[in-house]
Amino acid sequence: MTDMANESRYQDVFDGQHYSKADGVFLKNLDQGLKAEILQDCPDLKDDDFIAYANLTKYSLTYLNKIIIRAQEKNDNIKGYISSLSQEELDSNVEEQFQAKITFGQKIADAVAKFGGSWTFIISFILLMAAWMLVNQLHLFGLHFDVYPFILLNLALSTLAAVQAPLIMMSQNRAAEYDRLQAQNDFKVNKKSEEEIRYLHAKLDHIVQQDQSELLEIQRLQTEMLASISHQLSRIEKEKS
Repeated sequence: MTDMANESRYQDVFDGQHYSKADGVFLKNLDQGLKAEILQDCPDLKDDDFIAYANLTKYSLTYLNKIIIRAQEKNDNIKGYISSLSQEELDSNVEEQFQAKITFGQKIADAVAKFGGSWTFIISFILLMAAWMLVNQLHLFGLHFDVYPFILLNLALSTLAAVQAPLIMMSQNRAAEYDRLQAQNDFKVNKKSEEEIRYLHAKLDHIVQQDQSELLEIQRLQTEMLASISHQLSRIEKEKS
């Protein structure tokens, strides 16, 4: 009883009652965030002012609620960012979209280019030229419509080359257009992948730098509140005894 009598007493700035040092804390010893929360309501308080834990609980709960709301807002901002990425349209199948726009003339050009660049065309063309020359040179079946030097054959070959070249160029232009569309789609895919990776980095930074610090701050405030409640209960039991 002597120790309690000699114990220093401090006046609480809110209720004016006197408490022991163990029943409260000075304003200067509070967390900066909690201190700012108190100073919003009582800007005239000084660092040496004493606040009992019983009166500090209300501000601690308010400050905890603000921390939770702030964390939720950060998560909502990140969720909104990733949802905007998912709304970006990508061409899932460029081949289908490209083939849907092809015209009949372009189909012919593709078929000519495909056949003209095959061994079937080369072998068939060589056999046709050999047969043409043999028929006209040896007068087979009584035919000799294009005698040596095969002027008609040269004209047919020139005409074939003149017609085949632009058709092949048309097909090559379509192939180049397809490659360009494919490259654009690949660029969109790569860009979206880069943005998603950036989102993951932002999320990890948020978890590491923000969530952990806020969680530790919440745990510390909860620990202080539990310690103050435990101390008050112990003091009440001592007073009763």
